[in-house]
Amino acid sequence: MMGPASPTTAAADAMIPAQHPFAGHLRNAAAERSPHALWTPEDGALPSLYISHGAPPLFEDAGWMRELHGWARSLPKPRAILIVSAHWESAPLSITSTQPGTELVYDFGGFAPLYYRMRYDTPDASELAQQVVGVLPDTETLHEHRTRGLDHGAWVPLKVMYPDADVPVLQLSIPTHDSTRLLELGRRLRPLREQGVLVVGSGFMTHGLPFVDWHHPDRVPGWSAEFDAWAADALSRGDVDQLAAFRTRAPGMPYAHPTVEHFTPLFVTLGAATDPERPVTTTVDGYFLGLAKRSFQAA
Repeated sequence: MMGPASPTTAAADAMIPAQHPFAGHLRNAAAERSPHALWTPEDGALPSLYISHGAPPLFEDAGWMRELHGWARSLPKPRAILIVSAHWESAPLSITSTQPGTELVYDFGGFAPLYYRMRYDTPDASELAQQVVGVLPDTETLHEHRTRGLDHGAWVPLKVMYPDADVPVLQLSIPTHDSTRLLELGRRLRPLREQGVLVVGSGFMTHGLPFVDWHHPDRVPGWSAEFDAWAADALSRGDVDQLAAFRTRAPGMPYAHPTVEHFTPLFVTLGAATDPERPVTTTVDGYFLGLAKRSFQAA
C-alpha cells in the first residue's frame, strides 16, 4: 500500500520559512542516514498508539517533534495508518475520503497563515478501507465521506511522524464516548495490526483549555498533574476498569476534560491491543501549556 513521497506536500513544505522549527525538523528527518524499514509479516503485529496530538503550535516545539518522530522511527514503517481523532465525533461509523488529494480540514483558528497552507497528501487508501470493512461485523455500516480529509488531530502529528506523506491514511470517526463500545471497536480493529496497519487514537491526556492560565503558560495546574498521575498509574497496571470510570474516579475532573472527546480515543487504542490489561509503554510525557501530553503504545 505504500506510495511515493507526495510532491504537493513537499512543495508546500518548501514554502515554510527556513528558520521555522518545522523546517528544521524536515531537514533533520531528510538527513537521517538509514532508510525507514517497511513493516513485513516477520515483524509481527504493530503496537496500537495513543497520541496527545497538539494543534499547529506542535510545529513550533522542536523537542516534542523530535520525540514523535523518534517514536515513529523506532517502529517498522507501517503499510497504512488508521487514526481516530478527538475532532470527528460522528455516528454511524465513518471514514474520511480514500482518494489522494482530498483537502485537509483546518479546524482551528487564530494561527499563522502558513498553517492553513500546509499539505499532507497521502496515497490512495482504498485497500485500507476494504481491510477496515473486513474486520467489522456485517451489521456495521461504514460510511465514506468522499469530500472529507484529515482533521488536525490526524494530520498534525502524522506530518511530524511521517513527513514524506507516503503512507496511506484513513481517519475513523468516534461514533460514541461509551468506553465499553470503544473498547469493542478497538478489538475489532486488532487484526489490522497483524497486516502492518498502525492503529492510532489521537487526543490529549488533559485538555482543560478553558482553565489554562494564559498568563503563566509554563505553570502546571493541580487538576492537570493529578489527572495525569492517576491515568499513568492506571495504565501502568493495566487497570482498564479504573480508566473507564474516569468521569467519577479521576481526580481533576471535570477541569481536565470538560468534554471527554480528547480522552476517549484511548479506549480504541487499548481495545486494539493484544491484551488491553497489559501495562503500556509511555513514549512522551510532560506538559504543554499546563496540559499533559502523555502518549503511549500498547502491544
